[in-house]
Amino acid sequence: MARPEYWLRLKPWSLQALLVAIAGLVVAVAMREVLASFGMRLDFATFIPIIMVISLLAGAPAGAFTAVSAIVIVWWAFTPPAFEFSPLNRTEIDRFQLFLLAVSVLIWFSHLCRVIARMKRRPT
Repeated sequence: MARPEYWLRLKPWSLQALLVAIAGLVVAVAMREVLASFGMRLDFATFIPIIMVISLLAGAPAGAFTAVSAIVIVWWAFTPPAFEFSPLNRTEIDRFQLFLLAVSVLIWFSHLCRVIARMKRRPT
């Protein structure tokens, strides 16, 4: 198991945390494109594990930034018509809302894990 000193190095709201979030977004979009080339239309599937890892490594603000950016990227690049912001229908709005709900809980649990790890790291 990884020691908390390793994955608590990044401070929330730091430039390094933002860079980790952007790198995670690039990885998620690349994985999404690879899956799309195989004919799989999984809009948010690649973003969920990336958001969890980013939230654990870089904190809740970086996870929230990644989640909101994922919504914008999926709406712009992967929702037909591609590469333009078109009005969303009810099913697309529902998918976006469910994604936001799921990753909000995920980011919150990641934040709790960081808080508990920080508490255990302190000498008593």
